[in-house]
Amino acid sequence: MGKHKSGKSAQKKVLGYKTHIKPSKKAVKAHTEVIKGVIKQHKTAPQSALISKLNPIIRGWYNYYSGVVSLETFNKLDCVIWQMLRAWTVTRCGKASYEKLSNYFRPGKVALSNGKERHETWLFQTKDGKTLWKHSYTSIVRHTLIRPEATLLYDGNWTYWATRKEQAIGTPNRVAKLLKKQKGKCNWCGQYFTPSDLVEVDHIHPRSQGGKDEYKNLQLLHRHCHDDKTALDEANAVSLTMEQSARASHHEVFRVYANYRDVEAPLEPDEVKVSCPVLNGRG
Repeated sequence: MGKHKSGKSAQKKVLGYKTHIKPSKKAVKAHTEVIKGVIKQHKTAPQSALISKLNPIIRGWYNYYSGVVSLETFNKLDCVIWQMLRAWTVTRCGKASYEKLSNYFRPGKVALSNGKERHETWLFQTKDGKTLWKHSYTSIVRHTLIRPEATLLYDGNWTYWATRKEQAIGTPNRVAKLLKKQKGKCNWCGQYFTPSDLVEVDHIHPRSQGGKDEYKNLQLLHRHCHDDKTALDEANAVSLTMEQSARASHHEVFRVYANYRDVEAPLEPDEVKVSCPVLNGRG
């Protein structure tokens, strides 16, 4: 960029050049061609099948470029795809009209990746709510540079490095939330996570024992800590099973004994069952 587009201080002094990294024209063209080919292959397919095929392609592309200056590119791609899908509806039901488009495009709200909602006038959506994802729905997350004075081998600032691991591009959303919730520490050993650590998501109450796959039942552990906890969970499960089996056996013995007492003993061959009449008042 020229000096006229460079940042300036309060004294109007030129601070230097700015470098904006954007998706290349070649990458945008290749991505557009892939989407165009998928739409062409699904001319006669149901709308839900087309959405299922396009969503992974769109999500993979915008996740890759979500760390650079891509918002303008994302908006342009959404416009191009909208035109393609409009042409797709024309090939199916003739000349486009508001009534025909409303069979495939509907107004509605979409939950964005940053937790907010956006109201859309034209959503490519099925009647049961299956929606085509747009590039512009993702949040642009800038890569944070490492502080010059921060050195993993010498400063021992594990909180800082754990926070960086949370912000790293490509970190799964569930892992990032758990890192923030646990303040960068492993719930099993209490040590801070470092960028070189292997971490795994663990169910506090194992799913094999009825635990649910929800955030309040999840925690982030080192891989070796996760192995230790899993072994302990399995040992506890075996112990609980044996205890339940013992209780069941005890109840079964008690039930058989109680039934045995209620059954009348058979008479011996020489025994005679004697009955005594009840005396009435006149006898």
